[in-house]
Amino acid sequence: MTGCINNQTRPMAHYLLGVDTGGTFTDFVLYDGATLRVHKRLSTPHAPEEAILAGITELGVPLNELTVVHGSTVATNAALENKGVKTAYVTNYGFGDVLTIGRQARDQLYSLQPEPRQPPVPAQLCFETGGRVGADGCAIEPLTTAELARLREQIVASGVEAVAINLLFSHLDDRFEKAIAAVIPPDIFVSRSSAVLPEYKEYERGITTWLNAWIGPVAQRYLMRLQSSLAGRPLCIMQSNGGTMSAEHAAEYAVHMLLSGPAGGIAAARYIGDMIGQRKLMTFDMGGTSTDVSLYDVELRLTTEGRIGPYPVGIAMVDIHTIGAGGGSLAYVDAGGLLHVGPESAGADPGPACYGRGGTLPTVTDANVVLGRLPATATLAGNLALDNASARNAVASCARDLNVTIEEAAQGILDIANEHMRQALRLISVQRGFDPQQFTLLCFGGAGGLHVCDLADGLNMTRALVPAHAGVFSAFGMLAAPRVRHLSRTHSSLLETVSEAALDGGFAELATEGRAALMAEGLEENAIRIARRVDLRYQGQSHSLTLDWRPGTDMDAAFHLAHELRFGHRLALPVELVTLRVAAMGPQPKIELGQQEVAQSGVTRPDYAQVHGIAQPVPIYRRADVDQAGVDGPAIVVDAVSTTYINSGWHGALDAIGNLVLNKHPSN
Repeated sequence: MTGCINNQTRPMAHYLLGVDTGGTFTDFVLYDGATLRVHKRLSTPHAPEEAILAGITELGVPLNELTVVHGSTVATNAALENKGVKTAYVTNYGFGDVLTIGRQARDQLYSLQPEPRQPPVPAQLCFETGGRVGADGCAIEPLTTAELARLREQIVASGVEAVAINLLFSHLDDRFEKAIAAVIPPDIFVSRSSAVLPEYKEYERGITTWLNAWIGPVAQRYLMRLQSSLAGRPLCIMQSNGGTMSAEHAAEYAVHMLLSGPAGGIAAARYIGDMIGQRKLMTFDMGGTSTDVSLYDVELRLTTEGRIGPYPVGIAMVDIHTIGAGGGSLAYVDAGGLLHVGPESAGADPGPACYGRGGTLPTVTDANVVLGRLPATATLAGNLALDNASARNAVASCARDLNVTIEEAAQGILDIANEHMRQALRLISVQRGFDPQQFTLLCFGGAGGLHVCDLADGLNMTRALVPAHAGVFSAFGMLAAPRVRHLSRTHSSLLETVSEAALDGGFAELATEGRAALMAEGLEENAIRIARRVDLRYQGQSHSLTLDWRPGTDMDAAFHLAHELRFGHRLALPVELVTLRVAAMGPQPKIELGQQEVAQSGVTRPDYAQVHGIAQPVPIYRRADVDQAGVDGPAIVVDAVSTTYINSGWHGALDAIGNLVLNKHPSN
């Protein structure tokens, strides 16, 4: 595979293509050095590369002039759908059941008969061996040649496709893990915890290493197929941390792809926010299958306590909360007469009923069509005409079960979906000590603009932003994301006993490793920036906070303040240093936006829609028809890849780079 090139030094004839593969649509943003072109087509979940190649053909771009930056759901879907490969788990004697026991947390705390959960790795595929390291980093049990030979025989006989190696305290001394990896046959995918996550906590480290091994071959095969289809052209992959990596690195560390698509939207939000001087953003990405929410407060917020399904993921990821509420989320009435929305989705095939592709079950998108918020005269994905009759027939099934009109049922579907999304936005703001009124709600995704004013109203927010190309915003983020490597190493000791010289040495080792990785992908050393951070906690705590490392400052006082801001109190306890973290970052790509030409839908002016609950016909504007003077709601603004519904009491206007800026009138 071939890594990406730096778009700041690329030849003028070269094109950059951002591709975001979602559950319903595959989005494309093409940049030629001066202008952006956008495209959208239905995904092909059985083989995602088919939609990508078809989109490239439809864009008419020669492969030999193309560099692709890709956000993929392949790793995510493999994990969520339990479609990883047969994987063995190797650990020290007596610790083969660590992944099965976990943290002994119960999903249903008061249930006396909880549903049994299958362990990540069956007992017969958990292999124990020697080679144990103590907490001080010294070897306390050898790893013999006989043990290595027996382990190899067990692994070969088991017929596994992948092996996860997780020895105790291997983050302090990785020689035994390396010795085990060296005897495993080369056709078996190997994942070492000392390479994937060299940190303490054997369970989280083990699960992350197992996830990398379990989904690694699936992602690797997909990337090889895609690379072959692209005729060897440069291919970059979006990481969960908001930066990009080479396809080679992604094939080896698939666990870094778990939030690949959503991270693109956060990278784009950061880029646009910095351009327009909006450094406090709550982002809201509503696609066809799910909704992702996040908070951007001056800098990108990362977490090392993310989850995928029931499993913790210890690597650095953008701090995103995801719920199963998207445009394709299915609505149904249960046996007790209660209306539900999601998390099941109509997906790309057949999709919502209004797509006219055979879908018969009601979805959120169908409800928007029935209510007139999504005009039946508009088209989706450039050329997908809406089928109003099929949408009404689908929602009618809920209306009959609820004994209400079709419009009332559609409004109920929207109300429930909106409440799910409001709760998600409250979770990442109010419940973490942030006041939503101090932020701008930035919405994107194909369905986001239809709900943005409702959500802002529900949170008492007065500002919102629908960026240009909102329907393909995550794909734009693929182009706007810098090359990044995040590295970490556990360094446990009381903060007051640690010398800055010792920490500088630890940071320097990680920085050297990060620079080398980025230089191997074609970046120049003087273009690489290093950021240093530390995980701190009160002595005896199990959870930590990550702070920027500032030599010469009182980090002890900084932690006390951060803890008080996050949890509302501080403790009279010593502060403990847990982990050193380094981010090696390439230069920020430069995407010249200016006043972008936004591809328009087929709607002609003047046009109007009859929206449920609004007495007068609501005007429909193409985005190009909205100038800096703007329009008052109720109004509908459409382009080729998104539709925005401006509520009564709101005003929308375009800024200098084509973003639709929404402000609530003071009297409302």
